[in-house]
Amino acid sequence: MSSTKDPKTKNAVSRRGFLGGMGIGTGAVGAGLLEREAIASPAAATVAGPGAAPITLNINGKPVSLTAEPSVTLLDALRNHLDYTGAKKVCDRGTCGACTVMMAGKSVYACSVLAIDAQGKPIETIEGLPVDNPISTAFVNHDAQQCGYCTPGMVMATKGFLAEHPNPTLEDVKNGMGGNLCRCGTYMGIRQAVLEAAKNMKGAKNG
Repeated sequence: MSSTKDPKTKNAVSRRGFLGGMGIGTGAVGAGLLEREAIASPAAATVAGPGAAPITLNINGKPVSLTAEPSVTLLDALRNHLDYTGAKKVCDRGTCGACTVMMAGKSVYACSVLAIDAQGKPIETIEGLPVDNPISTAFVNHDAQQCGYCTPGMVMATKGFLAEHPNPTLEDVKNGMGGNLCRCGTYMGIRQAVLEAAKNMKGAKNG
């Protein structure tokens, strides 16, 4: 008499065997993933904060040091810690341009840069320009300021703009200076001042 096996048990795997196999398999896969992730992960970055940290900035050719929280902006570091008050705090959102300074040869909104990230980059503020510099002189010649609150940012933005566009047209000036707002509305004088400054700076180089 031949014996028959229950079809339900044919090719069946015990619960214990199944879990054991899963444990071995997933363990091997997991170990492989962890190993690859460990190899691929970069070295831990240096972390500053949350308390105050030492910061050294290069401003107008001189190193200056302060202690501030990593969240302090370059604008607040300049005004509140270092007494460079030429850059003005108006919108504090990177839209008006009153806080414009030069950093690494480019004009930037100081309210949108962290002071701790500005380390190692040369920073130039309105205080670093000679009194009779061609840009400021042109602004005076064309009465390009009324309340004067936006003027330091305008002058620094002009410096950055002319560094990239030494021979601008009026249309170039309109577009290139569009990131700086004048609430007094002296745009006509400002644009003419930028054009005159470009001409005088070009003449000074050729002279």
